[in-house]
Amino acid sequence: MMHIKDIQKLLPHRYPFLMVDRVIEIDLGKRIVGIKNLSINEEFFQGHFPGNPIMPGVLIVEALAQVAAILALKSGAPEGQPIYFMSIEKAKFRRPVVPGDQLRLEVSILQSRGNVWKFSGNAVVKDKVVAQAEFTAMVTDREI
Repeated sequence: MMHIKDIQKLLPHRYPFLMVDRVIEIDLGKRIVGIKNLSINEEFFQGHFPGNPIMPGVLIVEALAQVAAILALKSGAPEGQPIYFMSIEKAKFRRPVVPGDQLRLEVSILQSRGNVWKFSGNAVVKDKVVAQAEFTAMVTDREI
């Protein structure tokens, strides 16, 4: 289990762009489960959409990616080096995510070779998959 202070030690993201509140499961080198609690106070709800707030799908994928970065860093990727998206594949958005939802972020490592990691992720609300994607990231010690 990891709480927000532990997460902030690993990830460079901060409010309003930190999309994970805690990690509830981690199996190093294999999988991780993170949680994001969504309140009406999230900045993106103010404009997406007024009167009908819905979490943007791209931010759900970002939340999955942040949890994946935690898994990679805890599983041997060098800490302190940036992790960059290389690709997003098979992204599907199945249900809207709204204020009051608790987003369960389930990510598994599909492959890791050198500094390149491939992941599969599901975002779940109330036991229903709301979004899913496969994505590839690279850990590098240089600016891109």
